[in-house]
Amino acid sequence: MSLVELIAQADERGLAASGLACLDRCVPVLGGDDDVLRPLWASLAEGGDWTGPLAEARSALGSCAGPADRAAGGGASHEAVTLTRRMLDAAPAGHSGAEVREWADGCSVAALQVHRLLDTAPSGATRSVAARREGRADGTSSLSPSPQSALSSPLVAAELRRQVRILELLSNRGAGPAGGLRQALDVSMEGRRVLRAVVSRRARGRG
Repeated sequence: MSLVELIAQADERGLAASGLACLDRCVPVLGGDDDVLRPLWASLAEGGDWTGPLAEARSALGSCAGPADRAAGGGASHEAVTLTRRMLDAAPAGHSGAEVREWADGCSVAALQVHRLLDTAPSGATRSVAARREGRADGTSSLSPSPQSALSSPLVAAELRRQVRILELLSNRGAGPAGGLRQALDVSMEGRRVLRAVVSRRARGRG
């Protein structure tokens, strides 16, 4: 099942967690620490209101200036910062309702774009983000690797796999609500570590 199909079938809780996970993985771009979005995860797990934690996260990340945020002269790093801030700014006040579906879908696209921008693969090797989300990365309807997939951006491919995995975990009723969120957070943490390393390498390269 493609990423687009998984998002279309997800319930409100799954959508909120999916969008939050996309934002969480991109936090290193803004220079935020690993725990800055923890209150939002906790609110989602408890089924409570996340208006307060969301305001706190915006305040904390608004004062950050990470390696990518300090990039001079625009470019890929600056665009990645802009996309990540838009994810944060667009987060709905509540994690239910029609707005959360639009936000989750937008976060999926933005996170893939952030990873595309920060990847070191040749630009010609980067497949369309829209095609990847629809399962058409290699001209087929499958997300399975093929000989052609080796030409695709590795950072984007890994992010796509994480987005799919998280939605699959959240749709697994056998794991229970708390278990699915815990596993989704673990997957997102792994992706955040990868992107933090990428951002650090780019910063050292500019130095």
